[in-house]
Amino acid sequence: MTASVAAFGLLGSLVTACGSSESTGTTLRLVAPEYGDGPATSSKAYWDKLTAAFTAAHPDTKVEVTLYPWADVDREVTRMVEEDNAPDVALMGAYSDFAAEGRLYSADELLSIRAEANFLRPLAAAGSVDNTLYGLPFVASSRLLFYNEELFDEAGAKPPKTWSDLKKAAEALKEKGVPYPYALPLGPEEAHAEALIWELSNGGGYTDVSGQYAIASEQNTQTFRWIKDNLVVPGLTGPVPPAKLNRQDAFAAFLRGDVGMVNGYPSLLHEAKAKGMRVGTLSMPVSDTLEDGKIPPAAGVADWMMAFKRDGNRELVGSFLDFVYQDKNLSEFAGRYHLLPSTVTAAEASQGSQADPDTERFLDALHSAQLYPVNEPSWLQVSNTIKRNIGKAVAPSADPKTVLEDIAEQAQEETRQE
Repeated sequence: MTASVAAFGLLGSLVTACGSSESTGTTLRLVAPEYGDGPATSSKAYWDKLTAAFTAAHPDTKVEVTLYPWADVDREVTRMVEEDNAPDVALMGAYSDFAAEGRLYSADELLSIRAEANFLRPLAAAGSVDNTLYGLPFVASSRLLFYNEELFDEAGAKPPKTWSDLKKAAEALKEKGVPYPYALPLGPEEAHAEALIWELSNGGGYTDVSGQYAIASEQNTQTFRWIKDNLVVPGLTGPVPPAKLNRQDAFAAFLRGDVGMVNGYPSLLHEAKAKGMRVGTLSMPVSDTLEDGKIPPAAGVADWMMAFKRDGNRELVGSFLDFVYQDKNLSEFAGRYHLLPSTVTAAEASQGSQADPDTERFLDALHSAQLYPVNEPSWLQVSNTIKRNIGKAVAPSADPKTVLEDIAEQAQEETRQE
């Protein structure tokens, strides 16, 4: 499941088809993840409406949409590709391995110049390999630090701007009996997101300026050492060891009122406010040693639409994607799941809307966000290694440098196997 979605995904696959695949005409096959958490919120309703509108304008065309849970979609698409039965279009969490194999159309083979230029710059950069756009960003999210205003008021804590501020606030929250002063989800579900947020706040990240992996950099080592010594060892991260705390469990605890601070995205804020919680949002506090005045980027996450090369399908796929990326269609999906649209014009429309004023802050952060290195073909395997192991770096008995070096070595091995 990608980090930009708050839903768990449905069990099993759902299929929606506009027209029978046995009737005459041309059929486009789309495979996508289920963004809903049950029948009432299933993505099926969105795709039914969109494909009905598309086929009404293209009478000889049918669109078949297969939905899989987020936990399964990457694996299912990979299986289809290996069986030489790739869909025409897939929406999933990674694209670059297929691009490296020459299986994908580039954006300039499918979209108008105007449509291709409309993607938000950080997303287009992450979707490009060697300056060619293959992964079309669909919906995205940025991360901000959430804090429970009621708990902060009770503890007399102030919203933090630096790491030392964050530690002081966590100490005050702990004194008031808050179970998780700072929730640190470094469990295997989405540890790579929490780790990136912290790395960026100290001038680090997963890659260096040349785009090479820099997982065990000095900045990253300092970051995890600080987390370990100042938050984990003093017991400021709660009763569950960070390596075993998953994102959804941290979010559930936040919604129960058991968490003082947690990094979150728009859908969590929507859920919290629906429960009547008073929630403040901040940019991630920065390291006290970071250069004065330097503002690190927020962490951003996107889901990727990609088009597989098949004989005679390019024109149809291009027409379909042009339709998908119309502002009204993209904004409707993003709004349905409290995510952010991926294009300049749809983002501007969202910022101009009064329906969800909280969206503006996340969109502002997204404009300069740092995304995962998804354009590196080895990223899918490397991210899995990070998710399984990065939590070990803050264990009380661990040496953060050794843990990061072990992860870096595995990342290098994955890169060599490309």
